[in-house]
Amino acid sequence: MLREDHHLLAERKAPHLTLSFAQSQKEVREAQRLRFQVFSKEMGAHLNSPETGIDQDQFDPYCEHLLVRDAETHAVVGTYRLLDPKMARRTGGYYSDTEFNLGRLNHLQNSMVEVGRSCVHPAYRNGATIGLLWSGLTQYMQQMNYAYLSGCASISMRDGGHAAASIYRRLAQEHLSPREWRVFPRYRLPLETLNSTLNVPLPPLLKGYMRLGCFICGEPAWDADFNTADLFLLLPLSLMNKRYARHYLDQT
Repeated sequence: MLREDHHLLAERKAPHLTLSFAQSQKEVREAQRLRFQVFSKEMGAHLNSPETGIDQDQFDPYCEHLLVRDAETHAVVGTYRLLDPKMARRTGGYYSDTEFNLGRLNHLQNSMVEVGRSCVHPAYRNGATIGLLWSGLTQYMQQMNYAYLSGCASISMRDGGHAAASIYRRLAQEHLSPREWRVFPRYRLPLETLNSTLNVPLPPLLKGYMRLGCFICGEPAWDADFNTADLFLLLPLSLMNKRYARHYLDQT
């Protein structure tokens, strides 16, 4: 699905960077090539894409694709994809449904947008690029009048999962959702077999989500293809950290 009504995002939003939604399949392919570079080449994920050199799955045709470009080279250097409730029904559910039982959230799904496949080129991993992506997400949610932002946040399991277990233990102390919003992993990370006492830093993207006010909605799932532990996150926009909300809206 390619929208043509978000032209405000096409303006320059930060020095040397622009933000827009993909308006053609060619632009979607640019995002998919960046995803392949980051997920497969850099992270070692085992992708099941039908074409070599891109990351593509069955959800892509139903999603919006948010793009950050280098204003000088026009290369796509950051991307997010968004799946709204209408398109989620058409494709049979959210991507997160493949990793979690989302049954307790059924009553929210008419106003819940899922974000995913977030990645940034290594040379552009800074506050400007990530902030620009989040400003696009914030503006989209407000324009479309959706109330909940959801998605999976990934933690590398290159150490066997100990860092992921430690991060979950720490976040669960302050950021665990109310019970009525809990989800349940289909392939649970075996937390009881892992060292959850390590003092490891939060991945920058996950740290940013916590600052925005996201909840983690239960134990992590194990994604064997990406070799990650995935946390399901939910952000009610009504509870979004007002200081960060103003910051990202000021960029739009």
